[in-house]
Amino acid sequence: MAITLATSACTTGHSANSTAKATRSATPSPTAAPALTKQEALAQIARYSEINNEANKHHNRAFLDTIEGGPLYAMSVSDYKEDEGLPKADREKYKPWSYDLDATDVYIPRFTADERRWFAAVTRSGKKKQNVRVMIAAEQATTKQWEMVAAIDLDDPKKLPKIALDAHGYATALDAASSKNVATPVNVLRTAVGDNFTTGGNTTGKKVFAASNASARQVKTHDKTVRKFGSHGITTFSAASPQFTDSYALKTADGQALVVFSHTHSQRDTVFSGYQIIPGKDDRAWLGTTNSPSFTYRFTCSDTAVVPTTPGKSTLIGYTCRRTDAHGMATSS
Repeated sequence: MAITLATSACTTGHSANSTAKATRSATPSPTAAPALTKQEALAQIARYSEINNEANKHHNRAFLDTIEGGPLYAMSVSDYKEDEGLPKADREKYKPWSYDLDATDVYIPRFTADERRWFAAVTRSGKKKQNVRVMIAAEQATTKQWEMVAAIDLDDPKKLPKIALDAHGYATALDAASSKNVATPVNVLRTAVGDNFTTGGNTTGKKVFAASNASARQVKTHDKTVRKFGSHGITTFSAASPQFTDSYALKTADGQALVVFSHTHSQRDTVFSGYQIIPGKDDRAWLGTTNSPSFTYRFTCSDTAVVPTTPGKSTLIGYTCRRTDAHGMATSS
């Protein structure tokens, strides 16, 4: 943007006497079964790519909603909105894409009948397969259809841990919200990520996270953005209640956890008296062309971190954010 002036199972035995006693049968533990097979998981990824391409060609939100959910869907719809806000001459021609299934690893946990099923995948692309993405696909409770809910490109691919697999090749899902499973529960991770944006990590971010490229990128976003108006204004970041609270975690071979979660934060740009902010080309889908002394933006993000199960720092290895709302002073609450 520019600125301008004026702008137990119970065991039972028999007593020593012959009096009959009632016995209780132990309640069998629920049986956990794999969410799906490897071949089925790869087929779901292929299906996702195919439908995603068709939806993206025409910005078909309803079609996209059949294969995406959660924060990923919110981000994709945001991309549609921003593209639609551009003059047609400025819109990039859509290029179809697909995942290389031969360079994709799937990690499938076991679940009981009452648990929501999901699986993780790691895809690789580029000439040397140097581009690494972590994805989560989850089965929707009502429709039973599989939807991709997170896709995160890694800043630190070499820090992606090896996932623990059982004798049959299946992964182990963990509850990232419980301190019994991870030393740093997901709500603390969210707070630390939010702090990276709001203070540059000075309150909790640098205490929770070890140094990594992903954390450094969040801190850099804070440091650079808060100074963008110089002496003419100020930018502040605020952590917000997460729009999407689900988290996904897998046990790693070294006894840690790979955790995927979402966070939400806002950014408020304000210029001082005598100045106004002019919406840029990419802002107009949200803000139109009306200048304002203040604009507020909301960002929806997906993050992934390696989290120890014993006290110690976690490592943020990647995150993806999109602006999913924006408004000016006149419409702010």
